[in-house]
Amino acid sequence: MVSVIPRLQRIVEEIDFDDLPGEWNSIDLKSFSRGKTLWGFQREALKNAIRVLYCYFKVDNADKRKFYARYGLSSDKDLEKALDIRLSNVKQDVRHILSLYYPIDDGRVRFHNFINRAAFWMATGSGKTLVIVKLVEVLKRLMDLGEIPKRDVLILTYRDDLINQLKKHVSEFNELAPVRGFRINLVELSRYEEIKRESLSQLFNEVTVFYYRSDLISDRGGEKLLDFRNYENGGKWYIILDEAHKGDKEESKRQLFYSIMSREGFLFNFSATFTDPRDIVTTAYNFNLERFIREGYGKHIYLIQQEARAFREKDDYSRDEKQKIVLKSLILLTYIKKVREKASKLAGNVYHEPLLLALVNTVNLGASKKEKPDLVMFFEEIERIGRGDVDPAVFEEAKHELLREFSESPRMVYEEVPLVVDRDLLGGITLKDVLRYVYNSEGFGKVEAILIPGRGQEVVFKLKTSNVPFALVKIGDALRWIRENLRGYEVVESYTDESVFENLDEREEISILMGSRAFYEGWDSNRPNVLLFINIGVGADARKFVVQSIGRGVRIEPLKGRKRRLDALHRSGEDGGLFEKIGGFIQPLETLFVFGTSRKALSEVMETLKAERGFWETLRLLKNRVLEDKPLLIPLFKPSRRTLFEEKTTERLVLPKTTFEALREYLTKTDERVLIARHGLSPSLVARMRETLTNPERYYRIVNEGKTVPISIVVKQLASHLSTTVEEFGGFKPLEDEIVHFEKIGVSLGSEKELEELRRKIGKVLESYGSGTSVEEGFRELRIKALPNHYYVPVIVSEDERADYIRHIVKTGSEVEFLNDLEEYLKDKPMEGAFDWWAFSKIEEHLDRVYIPYYEPNAGRMRKFKPNFVFWFARGEDYIIAFVDSKGTAHTAFEHKANWFRRFFGDSEEPRVFGYNGLKVRVLLYLYNRRGDRVSDEYRDHWITSAGELFERVKNIISSHG
Repeated sequence: MVSVIPRLQRIVEEIDFDDLPGEWNSIDLKSFSRGKTLWGFQREALKNAIRVLYCYFKVDNADKRKFYARYGLSSDKDLEKALDIRLSNVKQDVRHILSLYYPIDDGRVRFHNFINRAAFWMATGSGKTLVIVKLVEVLKRLMDLGEIPKRDVLILTYRDDLINQLKKHVSEFNELAPVRGFRINLVELSRYEEIKRESLSQLFNEVTVFYYRSDLISDRGGEKLLDFRNYENGGKWYIILDEAHKGDKEESKRQLFYSIMSREGFLFNFSATFTDPRDIVTTAYNFNLERFIREGYGKHIYLIQQEARAFREKDDYSRDEKQKIVLKSLILLTYIKKVREKASKLAGNVYHEPLLLALVNTVNLGASKKEKPDLVMFFEEIERIGRGDVDPAVFEEAKHELLREFSESPRMVYEEVPLVVDRDLLGGITLKDVLRYVYNSEGFGKVEAILIPGRGQEVVFKLKTSNVPFALVKIGDALRWIRENLRGYEVVESYTDESVFENLDEREEISILMGSRAFYEGWDSNRPNVLLFINIGVGADARKFVVQSIGRGVRIEPLKGRKRRLDALHRSGEDGGLFEKIGGFIQPLETLFVFGTSRKALSEVMETLKAERGFWETLRLLKNRVLEDKPLLIPLFKPSRRTLFEEKTTERLVLPKTTFEALREYLTKTDERVLIARHGLSPSLVARMRETLTNPERYYRIVNEGKTVPISIVVKQLASHLSTTVEEFGGFKPLEDEIVHFEKIGVSLGSEKELEELRRKIGKVLESYGSGTSVEEGFRELRIKALPNHYYVPVIVSEDERADYIRHIVKTGSEVEFLNDLEEYLKDKPMEGAFDWWAFSKIEEHLDRVYIPYYEPNAGRMRKFKPNFVFWFARGEDYIIAFVDSKGTAHTAFEHKANWFRRFFGDSEEPRVFGYNGLKVRVLLYLYNRRGDRVSDEYRDHWITSAGELFERVKNIISSHG
């Protein structure tokens, strides 16, 4: 049985985004508001949304059966049946609704009827709402261009606070309305008929987007309930769901309503947690919690392990043991606060003030009135410690258990990163330190509660020995909770009615935040470093809760506006030198430590995080030790101050003749001030645009045929074309972390047993290579082998391009063909004596950073050409870098790549010579293709028809120039 994996992502990512028509790939995916731009991963989500729409509407012409066939589900009949809706499994009223809108086949509604959908699995904290709002712009642009059918847009989410969050982001988005030329007008779905009658959106240059609570879409009407049949509009909706699979037992029924309403449009489903196989299979973009963390956007996660002896058969912990758990969390919080204090002394105001977040299962007394609520039990331990009721032996035991656990170099969840702790700093923490850093007091004392006028959900606590509060409770009814559970405590009223919770980032004196499951969503903070799950139950709801709440704790912001871990910022040059100052000790600030205070809770957390891996495991291959001392050079490129307009050899913008004539008339007759205001242009850019019209042969390649596009799009294309900054050659550097794909081999297999078998076979190849013998192992259609001169070992090759359970290996047909050809050539050892040494490596298009910049006229932008392989050859002082690309000629624009390569390095017959540490360095480019006779003479020197020809060419160049 094939695993349930995100198949749609594999389908759409085979489409090169830059190869899409200009109407599709020239949409601005970066800008959001005056103060916000989209992160790279958010833009990738939108690119995949565009790829899906292009594939469904343009390639498959909205034919659901064609689009369904791309999934290849027919090879797994069990999965295919599981995705169908079997009428015997649903209630009578649902059967009736299904029969009205879908054909019934053998007692089932086939899944292909629902295939016009795409899921976006994005971690809590990844900014899904920004992507959703930006997706509205994508839909509008494509509808305006006639690329997708005109449909109304509806956004559904399941809580009022999430609707308010949507409104806030739309308001921010509309700040740039004068530049974009339109604004989004959010309207409640209940006003649909009224709005459609008035049709005001065109008059005011608005796009009307409807919204509603997803849990209020029903098959019957009511005070707020909307009968979907009154709004289904012939199925002509683009529906965007935001966590809309949450809710009660009617949730699966409502999912059907959403599909019916969008059956002639498209359904986009956004969530941080997917469990339904229909959502997983149709996932177009997976940036779940694991990926969010692995790519540096969130804190590391470390799960505190509890020893088995701490548990009891009936009662998980004795009172001292419960206090010990709480003490561990407070000691750890104190330690992290001290780390932050140290970082601030060295680097100023960096990171956040650490916070302990305690999430409980029960808040108030149950019906039996016998068992204490979890929140009360936790609060009592906090209160005991605050007044000094702590056995010193218990305190020391809590600290030493932490030290013992951390001393074993444990690994983070999802990552092979070891947890590093300053044992001296942690071991030296005293109860007085906890009092000072957590309770904001120099002396023990009783706890008093502070009510905030008009804020019935919040209660603040402080010690009577301090003027500063240390804790906040945020629950549904805080006043009732105090009345029923905190008898005997002194209660006072705050002099201000300002919410503490809403200003948590500024209220750094608050060290502990206690809350129920009700508020794990809808708030943002970088502050949580310690997270306690207190008696969280089991089941699907608890799993969603765990992932969502952990997602609330992983946000990170070392520097204002820089929301990635410091090492990631350092690698991208965005850390401002901060990593050099404090990078060696700030890991605890970049880690979320997770505790479970019951056996069930801990088990649930562990199982949930394991499941949340997103069905993909990461395998790491190893660098070839034989090449460790070899100077593997790669070319460097850097942005130039020159634009394409200023280049001596100008790249021309491709335009249909009718479009060019319309552009000429528009630019000539429209007042300069209007052009500046309407299109957001500078006066110098307007002048530059008009200058191109004086010499159109130099700046334009005018073709006879082509689709007519709106003038606003053409002006935008021309502005982008003329403003494009080129890159220039910046010398050479030794290869470091520019080739990394071999450390990120993604595998999704049906069982742990299969995964272990694959690991074992990789290990066997590595072991044999280390002992000097050559072994090749097979796994399914994979070949695992050590190629002696390759940058990493082993190389994994798939004979089947459709092997979608493994990523970042060699499986494209032309690449496999080249490697087979190379192995066959090397059997006779023709290289003996030809070079001092040689080596090569696969280059992965998505993950590696070895490239040659070039301009792609059809896309209208600079792009990065990443050939499939890079070779290195050395003999004496002669050193050659040879790039080999094995793609076909039809879709790769090889002429443009070759032209820009020649700008930098000369042609492959007479390459330029560069000096580097006493070496004479030349760079070559070859396209491997057995049909080389189809190449024009101008580019024949870049063509090879066999691996052997590559080596012969290199030997000849060294011989003729040596």
